[in-house]
Amino acid sequence: MEKHAAYCAMMRLGLKVPNTALVPYKNPIDHTKYVYTASRYNKQFDLDEIAEGVGYPLFMKPYDGGAWRGVSRIADPAALHKAYDESGEMLMHLQASVEGYDVFARSLSIGAETMVMKFRPELPMHDRYAVDHSFLAPDVGDEVVTIGRLVNAFFRWEFNSCETLVRGTDVHPIDYANACPDVAITSLHYYFPWAMKALIKWSVFCLATGRRPRIDLETRRYFEVADREDLTYDEKLAAYRVIADEYFETERYADFCASRLPDLDGMVLEWVAGPDFARLLADTVRATYPAEEHDRFQAHFTGLIGAWVADEQQRADPAPPAARR
Repeated sequence: MEKHAAYCAMMRLGLKVPNTALVPYKNPIDHTKYVYTASRYNKQFDLDEIAEGVGYPLFMKPYDGGAWRGVSRIADPAALHKAYDESGEMLMHLQASVEGYDVFARSLSIGAETMVMKFRPELPMHDRYAVDHSFLAPDVGDEVVTIGRLVNAFFRWEFNSCETLVRGTDVHPIDYANACPDVAITSLHYYFPWAMKALIKWSVFCLATGRRPRIDLETRRYFEVADREDLTYDEKLAAYRVIADEYFETERYADFCASRLPDLDGMVLEWVAGPDFARLLADTVRATYPAEEHDRFQAHFTGLIGAWVADEQQRADPAPPAARR
C-alpha cells in the first residue's frame, strides 16, 4: 500500500514521525504514465545530501512495502549506496532511525476498537506478538490508541494497523498505512479471538445502523487543529481524538455492543474453548508448517489460545472460587 501520503499527512498534523524523505527510483519503471510524471517531478538530486539531512542511522524502505520487504538499516554512505543500487524498480523512503527506543508497539484497529500489542519484529512471525498487558504506561498507551484512530479516521480506514516506537514518553509513528493487515491465527494467536469478535461487532454495527462511507475526508477540520499555535501537542492530540471518535461513532458503537450484542463475548468464548475451534487450529497448523513441526506449533498455539480462554473466563467471572461457591 502506498505510504507516502500517510507520512505527509501525519507530519502535517504534527505527529512525531521520524524525519522521512522519498527518493526517486534507482531504475525507473518502464511505463508511459511514469515518463510524463518523471519529466515534471524527477529533478536532479544528491542521495548523500538527502541522507545527511535525514540523519544516520536511517532505514531505507519501499513506499509501498509490507512484511518488511526491501527494508534495510543504513549506517553510513557506503551502505546507503549499496541498498539504493539494489532497490531496482522499488520506490524508496529514507527514514531516520529512532535509536534507543524502549518498546515497539503495533496497534490493530477494527472500526472503533484498537488492540495495542507489544511487537518484536526480530522474532519469527509466530513469536512477534508478546502477550503483555502492561508494557505501556496508561497515558502512553492512550496516545498510541489516539494516533492509530487519528490515522484511520483521517483516511477513512476501518481496518488497519499502526506501528509506533516508544522512547521515554515520546511516541513515534513509523508505519501506519497497512490497511487490511495480517490477522492470521498463526500471527495473532492470543489476540486472534479478539480480532474475530471486533470484525463481527463492527460489521453488524455498520449493517444494523446503515453506516455509509463518507466521501469527504474533512481534512480541513484536522488542519485547523494542526495550525493552532495556542495548543500544545497533547491538546492537539486530544482534539484529533474527538474528531476521530466522532467519525467512528465510538460512544454509539459501545452502546450498541452493550445493548444489542451482550451475549457475543460468551458465544465467542464458548466457540474458542470448544472442539470446532480446536479442529480449526489443528487444520491451520497442518496447512502452514512442515509435518515435522506440527506437534511443536500445535502445542505453541494451543497454549496461547488456552491462556486467552483462561483470561476471558476470569474477566467474565472475576470472583475467587470460594466466593463462587
